[in-house]
Amino acid sequence: MGSHHHSHDIDSLDEKGKDLARARQSLIEELEAISLYEERVQATSDESLKKLLDHNRDEEKEHAAMLTDWLRKNDQTFDKMFSEHD
Repeated sequence: MGSHHHSHDIDSLDEKGKDLARARQSLIEELEAISLYEERVQATSDESLKKLLDHNRDEEKEHAAMLTDWLRKNDQTFDKMFSEHD
């Protein structure tokens, strides 16, 4: 009877673990998007494009904040660290 457990494989997680992994991965992607938009805002001299990218970057910040809220509600340790870190 070989075990079919793969470390780093999302299938080895329970449903809650999978959802936490999905939320963390989404947060990573939002933060990356914020950085990409910021680089483009800095790089362009076109004011109308700058405004648009600026707006998009701020929307990604909202998404990141919403995901962080969800993680705090669903991961007690993560939540505790917000009040306990120095």
